[in-house]
Amino acid sequence: MKKILVVIDMQNDFVDGALGTPEAVEIVDAVVEKIHSYDRENIYATRDTHQRDYLNTQEGKNLPVEHCIAGTRGWELNQRVAEALEGVKVIDKPTFGSVKLVHELSRIGAEEELEIELVGLCTDICVVSNALLLKAAMPEVRISVDASCCAGVTPESHKAALTTMKMCQIQVH
Repeated sequence: MKKILVVIDMQNDFVDGALGTPEAVEIVDAVVEKIHSYDRENIYATRDTHQRDYLNTQEGKNLPVEHCIAGTRGWELNQRVAEALEGVKVIDKPTFGSVKLVHELSRIGAEEELEIELVGLCTDICVVSNALLLKAAMPEVRISVDASCCAGVTPESHKAALTTMKMCQIQVH
């Protein structure tokens, strides 16, 4: 059984930048510790990636806060997380969920049995989106989320996303 860790969007803008929260800052140590508990070749990371025209996109019109603009400091992974992830495959994604991540892990899952664990930011947007995409593509794979290594936009929306994932048979611990 191959155990995969997916580290979602641990970027400066979500930790302590444009959309950062105290809860996001608080999980950095736990995320770094989690990364170190996995074999490096079984870790994937995602990076929310927008362009300069972000405010003209549908997402930008609904969330009019420039963030994770490719090449900016806010787009970069948190330094401690980046150091822990050195050499790990990072997938840039232009939206909440990553179809590329799903295709990659589905390909691996077709060859061997998998377990997938997700951590990162934000629980209520990108973590839940990726967890649900993975579950839809691989319904028989055990997919879990470590709640202590996630933070949401608000504590309330974090809890709501965890409940949603539990209802969709994603293990929350």
